[in-house]
Amino acid sequence: MSRPPEDQGAPITGKAQLVEWFSSSVKPRDKWLIGTEHEKFAFRLSDLKRLPYEGPDGIGVILDNLTRFGWEPIKEHGNTIALTHGGCAITLEPGGQFELSGAPLDNLHQTCNEVHTHLAQVREVCDELGVGMLGIGFDPKWTRDDIGWMPKGRYEIMKRYMPLKGNLGIDMMKRTCTVQVNLDFESEADMVEKYRISLALQPLATALFANSPFYEGKPSGFTTFRSHVWTDTDPDRCGMLPFVFEDGFGFERYVDYLLDVPMYFVYRDNRYIDVAGKSFRDFIAGKLPEAEGHTASMGDWSDHTTTVFQEVRLKKYMEMRGADGGPWNRLCALPALWVGLLYDKGVQDQAWQLCRDWTVEEHQMLRDAVPRDGLKTEFRGRSLAAWSRDVLGLAREGLRRRGRLDSSGNDETGFLGVLDAIAESGRTPAEELLAAYDTRWGGSVDPVFEELRY
Repeated sequence: MSRPPEDQGAPITGKAQLVEWFSSSVKPRDKWLIGTEHEKFAFRLSDLKRLPYEGPDGIGVILDNLTRFGWEPIKEHGNTIALTHGGCAITLEPGGQFELSGAPLDNLHQTCNEVHTHLAQVREVCDELGVGMLGIGFDPKWTRDDIGWMPKGRYEIMKRYMPLKGNLGIDMMKRTCTVQVNLDFESEADMVEKYRISLALQPLATALFANSPFYEGKPSGFTTFRSHVWTDTDPDRCGMLPFVFEDGFGFERYVDYLLDVPMYFVYRDNRYIDVAGKSFRDFIAGKLPEAEGHTASMGDWSDHTTTVFQEVRLKKYMEMRGADGGPWNRLCALPALWVGLLYDKGVQDQAWQLCRDWTVEEHQMLRDAVPRDGLKTEFRGRSLAAWSRDVLGLAREGLRRRGRLDSSGNDETGFLGVLDAIAESGRTPAEELLAAYDTRWGGSVDPVFEELRY
């Protein structure tokens, strides 16, 4: 869906405008909200194959059938490629991964109700078509060539460019699923501290949610192959961002970083103009021949902020992006973890004290080790499982202090229960899947499609 010309936003006249775009997003604490997103794989029940867009049981039909629940279609060149309803959106990742981008909500009870309603609607439509949705971090069975592309123009550009930058970018596009939460901040200083805490602790979340141990029908050697994929996707737009921990980090430093990230596209007149690899600075200066006649706008800047893929991403809010997709209760647990850590000032301070003296080398070590070793990763003489129990204790206290109760008088701490069990066991969800593969599944990944089906 093209942005009408009048909605492209103001022309970009200088860097200060870009810094202001971020700084204008600060919110007082009483206005903070929670946005949760999750992706899932659509597959045919009869043969477990991933669904194409076209056909009587394809992704396009699922989208069209969901309009019975009040969803409004968004089309690109005649194809329904997204839906909107009540502040929520359903969008498609390149390989047809089905994503719910939830509305900004006040509390986790609302978040979980939203997820439950969405999955019930999707299940009703899918059951009629003989298809299902799978909650896992990396496609356990199918190859790149087995999976079709969704009819979205930006993906044509990305699939051409990705192999120029890394070996696993196409896998990222077609074969990964995640769950993430989007959070607010009250000032630049608050953003900085939140970014540092969440980037430092993201490997811990990755381990707790590790749920992608298979590659093309066999164990991959990783607890989260999805997380490994990001290490060989595109070094220009992925990685740990050491400058976040340096003195002087803030909105302007992040803008400088984004300006140096190569572009993917410019969107005008219902089409994507391929400028992959080109400089946004040159675009602002009117020096991109491919975009001749088009002035860089704040709408273009907003688009550009979505083309970096760090474990923590800053837009008008902060995105926690380190977790594998998984079953319903873990979709509610991921926002519970980060809201508990970052939405109470006292607990946030304690979380910062926990990790403030970790070195850049230690951050990178954790990022490198966790995809294989999960909660067994050793850090400063303790397993990551032990560190996780400490961090979950902080998150529980943060949720308790928030005091957001449901109609039965329960606070939000219950949503952490599934993570407490994982941390106590010291075994990632991936290790449970591997144990099933070795025993009751008889060396086949096929049963995972039923056991992790929504």
